[in-house]
Amino acid sequence: MKKILTTALVALLPLLMLAQGWPARYDGVMLQGFYWDSYSDSRWTKLESQADEFAEFFKLIWIPQSASCGGGTSMGYDDLYWFTNYNSSFGTATQLRSMINTFKSKGIGTIADVVINHRKNVSNWVDFPTETYKGVTYKLKSTDICKNDDGGETLNWATSHGYSLSNNNDTGEDWGGMRDLDHKSENVQNNVKAYIKMLLEDFGYAGFRYDMTKGYGAQYTGMYNASVEAQYSVGEYWDGNQTAVKNWIDGTKVDGVVQSAAFDFPFRYVIRDAVNNNKWTNLGVANNKGLNMEANYRRYSVTFVENHDTEYRSSTAQQDPIRTNVEAANAYLLSMPGTPCVFLKHWIQYKESIKQMIYARQLAGITNTSATYTMAKDATSNYYAQRTVGEKGVILAAMGSTAYTIPATFVVVASGTNYRLALSKTTETAWVNKPSGEYGSAINLTLTAVSQTDGAQLVYTTNGSEPSASNGTKVANGANITLNQNCTLKVGLLINGNVTGVITRNYIIDSSMFQPYDITVYLKDPTVAPNNWSAVNFYSWDSFDRQFNGNWPGQTMTEAQTQIVGGSKFYCYTYTITGKDYYMNFVFNQGGSTAGNNQTVDVPGVNKTSFFEVMTQTSKYEVEDVTDIYLPYLQYDLVEDGEVNIADVNALIEIILSGSDNPKGDVNKDGEINIVDLNGIINYILSH
Repeated sequence: MKKILTTALVALLPLLMLAQGWPARYDGVMLQGFYWDSYSDSRWTKLESQADEFAEFFKLIWIPQSASCGGGTSMGYDDLYWFTNYNSSFGTATQLRSMINTFKSKGIGTIADVVINHRKNVSNWVDFPTETYKGVTYKLKSTDICKNDDGGETLNWATSHGYSLSNNNDTGEDWGGMRDLDHKSENVQNNVKAYIKMLLEDFGYAGFRYDMTKGYGAQYTGMYNASVEAQYSVGEYWDGNQTAVKNWIDGTKVDGVVQSAAFDFPFRYVIRDAVNNNKWTNLGVANNKGLNMEANYRRYSVTFVENHDTEYRSSTAQQDPIRTNVEAANAYLLSMPGTPCVFLKHWIQYKESIKQMIYARQLAGITNTSATYTMAKDATSNYYAQRTVGEKGVILAAMGSTAYTIPATFVVVASGTNYRLALSKTTETAWVNKPSGEYGSAINLTLTAVSQTDGAQLVYTTNGSEPSASNGTKVANGANITLNQNCTLKVGLLINGNVTGVITRNYIIDSSMFQPYDITVYLKDPTVAPNNWSAVNFYSWDSFDRQFNGNWPGQTMTEAQTQIVGGSKFYCYTYTITGKDYYMNFVFNQGGSTAGNNQTVDVPGVNKTSFFEVMTQTSKYEVEDVTDIYLPYLQYDLVEDGEVNIADVNALIEIILSGSDNPKGDVNKDGEINIVDLNGIINYILSH
């Protein structure tokens, strides 16, 4: 009997070890695969198309809540369906399953966004959808809604319409957006358990990100995870107080075992304050209250520097972003213990840099439970250095000014504004200064030996074969090579005839890749009637939330920044489009310290030369895109090097006379010359 029990216990051990919220000594990096309103960048088909690239750097990808929210575009936090409708703003159910399966085949786990604090109703305050899954009907009732939902407003409505709510108050914070669910209810518990089991077993998700866990007791996250033996779970317990987040983690325990990790908001706020204010010493172990600085909690720390709730969204929804030193923030994030979660916008914007940071983390063998120590700090906060001990080496993050000297026992492998990452020579690896990826032209590479052996050589191949003493090209440390065609590069250390520390990089050289180009944005003069603005300001930010014309209210345009186009005066400014998915956003305004009725609505997604005109005012001024009217004027260089360009003038006259494809649209109107617009062209010529 004793032997049977022992055998049963041994068989159960793997399950017990899995059902602990997050693995120990976990060396993966997670990607948050979305940002706010990322309906294009986060489509299931688009994410799936990047699976090969993702697989080299990420072991987990967290995606938006993936079920239908009942129509219209939605980020998923107004969740309606749990079991039956998975056609969302990001794609169809078929596309979702394909993406998850592709990720899984590449070694990537998909993390589901689980929204169970609250739920959307079908047609009134208290009705929920009836769903049948595998022959079982699931439905929440009005009695599954917390008694004190919406501060009592739901109860008042329910009573007046003949419905009853739960007898229980909320076990967490109330949220007035939708109906808060009573997790003491057995019906709620059964629905949630079946829901998350379906996500794991049917859709193939690897784990969960629980939304708004302040809204219900931590014990319920523990209960739900234990019911499905979740290996990966992270809760959004949004609090900068380390003790509060630790208490939530402990609150998920079942039979004394923690069932969920938590996003490390305390760590995030430390980084935000340090990088935004150039106070680098604030990153120090003594000052840093992140969970990942605590030996007993770093396993359950999912670290991050930005997410969809903290990012800059618009001039009127600025949130709480990192406003500068974004690369430096990510460098520190990726060199520390905990499980780092990289924000999709940062990945898109700083992909080459972040890839190098992740390589350094991988080569040092940093895990979520690695130990970390202060290396050096400056009394005036100009720099701070911290080392984290991995399972294969040590990574040194030197933050701030370069006044700090990297010790001779380390080799700098990645650097940028206010950060340097160095690997200890004990890591014994080769290094290349550019990561795998696509490049628009030939690339020059520097090969580096990270080794304790002085004079260590390197050997490389470009055909994907393994380098050895007899296979490949031998070069000295620091050698430069040039690649001008697609190849798989393998580089290793060559010491005493033995090759170790081999790294692999895949390069695609494609001259047809996107090339940056300039656009000019024109605003028709709003200082004249009917708007009579007192000034013209351009406030702009790009697709990565970087400001381009200064802080609000932006840059005041001057007379020198005007141009006559088609007889009309425009204020204009030129921007560079740096990528195929890159764009600019604008708010035109009259100045003033705060946003309000002195401004236009947001003008988003501009990636080509465009003309805009301020129209009528409601709460804000509306803007009309008049590019089709005015852009054709720019196609004719009527004045070239100070002289009238006769050829283009003649071409323009022919268009006027023909009445077809004319630049104004009505220069030849009903078979007659439109004198007003013709005068506009003449004025344009004369003004130049």
